[in-house]
Amino acid sequence: MADQLDCALDLMRRLPPQNTEENLASLVTLLPDLTEDLLNSIDQPLKVQTCEKTGKEYLLCEYNRDSNSYRSPWSNEFSPPLSDATYPSSKLRKLEITANEAFDTYRELYFEGGVSSVYFWDMDVGFAGVILIKKVGDGTRRMKGAWDSVHVFEAQERGRNATYKLTSTVMLYMVTNKPELGHLNLSGSMTRQAEQEFVVDDPAMHIANIGHMVEDMEIKMRHLLRDVYFGKTKDTVNDLRSIESLAETRKQQEIQKEIMAKLQERQR
Repeated sequence: MADQLDCALDLMRRLPPQNTEENLASLVTLLPDLTEDLLNSIDQPLKVQTCEKTGKEYLLCEYNRDSNSYRSPWSNEFSPPLSDATYPSSKLRKLEITANEAFDTYRELYFEGGVSSVYFWDMDVGFAGVILIKKVGDGTRRMKGAWDSVHVFEAQERGRNATYKLTSTVMLYMVTNKPELGHLNLSGSMTRQAEQEFVVDDPAMHIANIGHMVEDMEIKMRHLLRDVYFGKTKDTVNDLRSIESLAETRKQQEIQKEIMAKLQERQR
């Protein structure tokens, strides 16, 4: 059973993230006994919903779901309504409101659009939460794409310090269909972890500390995605089709050979 789960997760890491929902449904059909493990282990592209009370958009995930309802971070109400829903404590809810405002500003500065949501929940020791960010391309210039980032963290206070454990997943896809390029689908996902300790003089410091970790992690993962996916694609394209003419390339090769020959003569 463990081997089947590992193989399923390995397969999902190699499939386009924009098709995660369909591929996950196929896996659940093939492996019904692993349904719960698959749903808990595989990150899916985030879905957007509008808060009925405030009119603001928020993101849906497993961390703000209770039964078949989802909690809005803006109104703290479930849709559809639930009579026995679980909510964060009043102290943590105040911190959650501030965190949503802070990361809404972060999203606007870094992504210039999109939707963000932050959800906190109480733990026996400390608390945990998730920061969600989604940005979808507008399709201009015959290009479509989406960035989904999920940052799950745990925070435990020890005196004046707090230790944070962060697990970040980024799902990215870009699709273009231009006459000069043809159809190109560039997509993938990446997960990284980090752990840091910060000083906490005030409860609001948690937001600053977590924000610092999320900002650093997203910058690092963006560079990794650029180097791994875009860099490799560029190398492949350059191997298949040179920008310079064949005659120019041959001329440069002849010059290099001539220089190498003269250097060898000097060494003799």
